[in-house]
Parts: sequence; C-alpha cells; structure tokens
Amino acid sequence: MTTAAAPDLDPFRLFRLTVLRTRRLGPSMLRITFGGPGLDGFASGGRDQSLSLFLPHPGQPEPVVPVDNEGNWFGAWRALPADVRAVLRSYTVRAQRRTAGGSATEVDIDFALHEDGGPACRWAAAASPGDVLKALGPAVEDNTAVRFRPPEDTDWVLLWADETALPAATAALEWLPARLRARVWLEVPYTGNRMTVDTAADARIDWLVREEAGTPDAVEAVRAAELPEGTPYVWIAGEASTVRALRRHLVRERGIDRKRVTFVGYWRRGLSEEQLREEAEATPTPSDD
Repeated sequence: MTTAAAPDLDPFRLFRLTVLRTRRLGPSMLRITFGGPGLDGFASGGRDQSLSLFLPHPGQPEPVVPVDNEGNWFGAWRALPADVRAVLRSYTVRAQRRTAGGSATEVDIDFALHEDGGPACRWAAAASPGDVLKALGPAVEDNTAVRFRPPEDTDWVLLWADETALPAATAALEWLPARLRARVWLEVPYTGNRMTVDTAADARIDWLVREEAGTPDAVEAVRAAELPEGTPYVWIAGEASTVRALRRHLVRERGIDRKRVTFVGYWRRGLSEEQLREEAEATPTPSDD
C-alpha cells in the first residue's frame, strides 16, 4: 500500500493581524505588537524576514485585499481602485513569540516614523489595540523573504542599515553565532534612537546619528574603517542610493566578491513603494563587473 505525499505548504499566505499594544522605542521608532487567531500558522524565519503589510485608508475598518487571489495577489490588488485597495508596504518581522505548542501568539513590527511620512507612518502613529491589518507573510520558516544568509565559510560580517532597516539589522545581529566577528554601522536620525543590541557575536557597532555634528555619511564611515581579515559576508539595506554607493565602494574599491554582498533598497527618496516595485520589475539587477 502506498500513501500519497502531502502537498507542500505554500511559503506565503494572507494573515489577519490585530494590534495588541504599542511602545515607543525612540523619537522616531515605534514597536507595534500584533496577535489574534488570524496569526495561526505564521512562521517567521527570523533575521531580516520581510512581509507585505496591507493598511486601510482613513475611514476603512479593515484593509481591502483580494483574499481569493493569493496566487496572483499583486495583479488582483492592482486591479482595485487606488482609493479602495489597501495601501501596500513592506516591513520586517522584528520578533515572533510562540506558545509551547509552536503556534504564533505575538509578532512585533517596528515602524520608523518620519516627519513627512506617508500612509504607513500615519497609520502606525495612530494605531491602538483592536486595529486590524492584513499581511502576506511566511507560513514556513525557510522562505525567500529571508535574505540575510551568510555562507558557511564566512569569517566576518559587515552590516550597514539606516532606520528603516534597523529592525532587520538588529534581528540579524541577535541571530549571529557567538564570537563571529561583525563590523556594523547603524544610521539613525536622532541620538535617542540608539538602542542596546543583544548579540553573541564579536561585534563592533558604530552609530551614525544624523542630528549630531560631525557625523560622516555612510560611505565616508565605511571607507575610513579598517576591516577584518578573512572572507566576508556583507548585508546593506536602507535608502536605495546609499545602498548602491556602499555596494560600489565595497565591490570596486575593497575588492569584495559581489556574490557575497546582499543589498536591499528598502526605500527611495521621492518614490512610493508601489513605484519602487514597478521600477525594480523593469530594471535589471546592477552589476559591478
């Protein structure tokens, strides 16, 4: 007698997130903790695990998402009127806490609040317990939305992140094994955004605080640094033009193998996430050959 194999679990599906509480982490950082039965089956892979959040427009009790079209959610979402369809933004799962049985109970997502922020910033700043979001998130831990993946032969890690990538960078630092060397730059707008980073790695962390006089920009800071010997792995994420400039420096000037560099433009000045997605689909991946 033979038994049919169970079908593979889809790595991503829609979840319903209910706000449990909010907590300020600094002048421009806010942590929102989500829970509720809609999170059943959620399985974060940790590190820089990303997910797509769907936010309601003002006056909508919940975001409007074409839930019957998960296989082609983007096309179905785009087909809805712009003033009706949910606002789409990508965020990092900062932490997930589970019950002893393994089901998701709470998920933390950190929001960078900008003075001239868009709809996600405005929603987060006004969020209160009971508010509802929807998310296209992971149902299996090993999924393609986790991009921080140092190869096994990595001797040391280099990280740079601005405030939008700070949750991913700090989660990745928590994940690193004991004594692995790490050279880290974290860029934030205000001194009050500095925070304690828990890591077992042998990490040197420099905070680049834009409001403090004399703070170098990202490329200046990295270019001036003496980097460790050995085989590196690089992860840089944040504003797209800064990410590109850092990648050029590390690959062209430092001679780091571009295949060992993970780079992610989390945002770009003057563009919404929808425009950034469209541009990324139409533009080939840049090369430093």
